[in-house]
Formats: sequence, structure tokens, C-alpha cells
Amino acid sequence: MKIPVQRLYLKRRVGISVVALFAGAAFLAEFATAQSPVTKPSASEIAARARAVMPRPMRVGIPGDPTGTPPTGWTCVGNCGTDTADGVVTLSPHASTKYEWVSTNGGTTGVGALPTGALGGETDGSTLATPIFSATAGTALNFYFNYVTSDGAGYADYAWAELFNSSNTPVALLFTARTESSGSIVPGAGLPAPLATLTPSSVPIIGGAPTWGPLGGYSGTCFASGCGYTGWVNSNYIISTAGNYYLKVGVVNWSDPYYDSGLAVDGVTVGGVPITPPSSVPAVNTWGLVLLGVALLLFGMKAAVRGAAA
Repeated sequence: MKIPVQRLYLKRRVGISVVALFAGAAFLAEFATAQSPVTKPSASEIAARARAVMPRPMRVGIPGDPTGTPPTGWTCVGNCGTDTADGVVTLSPHASTKYEWVSTNGGTTGVGALPTGALGGETDGSTLATPIFSATAGTALNFYFNYVTSDGAGYADYAWAELFNSSNTPVALLFTARTESSGSIVPGAGLPAPLATLTPSSVPIIGGAPTWGPLGGYSGTCFASGCGYTGWVNSNYIISTAGNYYLKVGVVNWSDPYYDSGLAVDGVTVGGVPITPPSSVPAVNTWGLVLLGVALLLFGMKAAVRGAAA
């Protein structure tokens, strides 16, 4: 029996449409899964985790910085400091001998939320800001960061960096990093898009229980999938308008204050020049200056006496 050409064409089109429909549905489901933000845990889930978590001590005895003191001229709110190569955090490609860090361990309640685009549900954290610096239009702001977290699953902590002007107004969000069980965690899920160029641009978590001093008692622990560290990532941003600025970085716990996270930062330069370059001028002893002044005075008096005698 002969089937009209029109029916064959129609049948073929229907078959293609059905295949496309199923393929499209599968794509949309996958896209929705990839783009869906982390759902905030319920109050009962948070309470259950609180009962299960043992109290953890704050950071102690970090190599190179037992006091947790930030660099001179930098401003810390919460818990910040400097560190040398420590656990999963090596020295950065900037070739410094140490780096700066912020941590939610020992952080302050109400601190660390993203200044532009906070999620709600942030609990406690820390921020660290550079001294104010001047920049001309077209100047590059460059630095490295390494996000480290012991938290995972539905308790998605995050870290960020933002450029402010000297009037404390946010100018540009430079990066975000947020806990996820798979895929790139930079930029962070549900957070605004950063403006800096990141290298690498896609950063999956290096999974496992990260060992790192600034995590305090949570160093070496892991809550579900998603904990780990990013490794060093470079951020480069071109400042478009001349002015005075400062860089601020932060890290915050989300939904509850357990299983801490931190951010290592290094090599902050403006136009290739460190914001706070190490001083090459040796310290001057006050008594040495006094003795030098007395010696010069006596030498002058003796010279005057010789002149008068002549």
C-alpha cells in the first residue's frame, strides 16, 4: 500500500518534534539544576546540626602568626592575620614569604556579608581592608586568593572581594566564591556577577577535609560534600576612574555558625606596585640621634674656639 508523501513528511516531523521535546525537557531540567541556588536549611535542620556539632576551639598556633595580627595599616573586623605555607594552602604564585587571611573561626556576628547582594541568612564572619591607595584611570588592581572551607552541602558559606572608594562606597565586586558540592564555585552560586578577570575562570573545589590553621578546630574536618579549597586564583581588574580606593575582602558563615571557612589573599598590587611594600629603612635608635647631636654640637664649639684664638 502506498502512503502519501505528505503523511510520510508529517510523520517524520512529528517524530522529530517528539525527540526535540524530550531533549529540550532534559536540557531544561539540567539547566535548572545547574542554576538553582542553594536552598536555605529549615529551622529544624539547623537545630539538628547544632545538636550534633561539638564545640570547636578557635585558631591556635598558626605558623608565622600566633597572634592573628593583620599587616600594618590594614583594617580587620573579626579574625584576620598572616600565615606562611600551612596545610593545603601553599605560598601563592606571587612569590611572597607569607599571605594574609580572614576566617569565620573567631569571627564577629553580623560581619562578613557581601556589601552588594547579600543573601540573607549570614551569621558571623570577618573582613580585612587594605590602606587607602591612589590610582589613575586604567590602572590594574591585581591579587591572588584561595578560598578554604570545612562546610558543605546545604550550609553554603562564601567569600568575596570588593573595591571601595575613599567615601566607603562600593565601586566593583571583584570575585565571589561559595561552597557547592560540584562544578565551579567561583563565582559563587546566587551571588552577583564579579567584574574582575579571574584566572582560571572556572574553579571547581579541590575536595576533602582541608587542613589549615585559620579554620581553628574545624581544620581537618568536613561537613558533607563541597568542603575543600580552590587553590590560588588570580583576580585582575582595571580601575576606570582616577581616585582614592581600598580593597576589602570578607568571608561569612551562612545559615549557622558551624564548620568554618576562610580566605587567603596575597600579592595585592596597584599598577604592579604593592599597596604596603615592606620598608627598607632600618629603625633608628633615639639615643643614637641624641649622641650624634651632642657630638656635632661639641665639634662646632671647638671649631668656634679655634677660630677665635686665631
